[in-house]
Amino acid sequence: MSATSRRQFLQQSTGAAAAAWLLPEFARARTAGPAFQFPTAPHDRVAVAAYPFREYIVGWKGWDGKTPSSIPSSQQIELKDFAAHVSEKFNVHYIEPWSPVFPSTDAKYLEQLRTAVEKAHSSVVDIAVDGRYSQYAKDPAERERAVVFSKKWVDVGAALGSPSIRTHIEAAKDSEPDVSRAAETLSRVAAYGATRNVVVHLENDNPISEDPFFIVQVIDKVNSPWLRALPDFGNSLAAHDEEFAYRAIDAMFAHAYGICHVKDGEVDEQGKAVHVDLARTFAILKKNGYKGYCSIEYDAPGDPYKATAELVEETVRFLS
Repeated sequence: MSATSRRQFLQQSTGAAAAAWLLPEFARARTAGPAFQFPTAPHDRVAVAAYPFREYIVGWKGWDGKTPSSIPSSQQIELKDFAAHVSEKFNVHYIEPWSPVFPSTDAKYLEQLRTAVEKAHSSVVDIAVDGRYSQYAKDPAERERAVVFSKKWVDVGAALGSPSIRTHIEAAKDSEPDVSRAAETLSRVAAYGATRNVVVHLENDNPISEDPFFIVQVIDKVNSPWLRALPDFGNSLAAHDEEFAYRAIDAMFAHAYGICHVKDGEVDEQGKAVHVDLARTFAILKKNGYKGYCSIEYDAPGDPYKATAELVEETVRFLS
């Protein structure tokens, strides 16, 4: 998939008048759905996520927002240099940045980041976005904040030429997961994504607020081609038994579009390591006709560089 040109970037950043003029085109996009041309060569379908390298990216403050990285500064890199770094280390030209490592989301920085990515002959294929507002909270003000937050990152995705973002479903303090409220909230985000040509993905991450079958119910209720699933190979295995986890990954791939997370293992909340059956999972991917990117997201103790290189090689082999 070719990156949007600089001229298109400037057009996307014009004002309300231009947006109003383009409303008929946006209406057609909402009806027709996304039509991205994904690569078909196995190696070209591989991306590398920033998340496993968070400790190596300048500005990461730890989960508490206060603890500096333990990685020596000489080994750290700026987010704008991540695409070139991934190209050099793994010969991969697609990246998936993670929202907590963005030093800024203002227009000037995003243009600098996009320029650096393009200079590395690379593209952003998804942005993994973490938020703190629940889409299914009983409090309508919190749901509204969730919409505003996700729309902001849809705009970031559009500015970087990304075909999609992944928005997090935060647990609510005042409610158990609620399909109707979540669907109402996310339908607004998906509709906005259509106007920016950015697909919104939901990941099976938090075992409560992002239960895979809850996600599938929400996606089915919204019934928009702009709201899709992001299947993560390992997250459900860390929270459930194998029978549940592989049914879940099948259900997620049946609703997937542009991005999935490849990992060969995960560590559960008790610190126990679980193993992903890659052959079984890639067979599920193929059975569902998934054509999007496979983003390598190593998520276990140890060197992320060695593990990512190995997962790139295995992913290419399974996709071939």
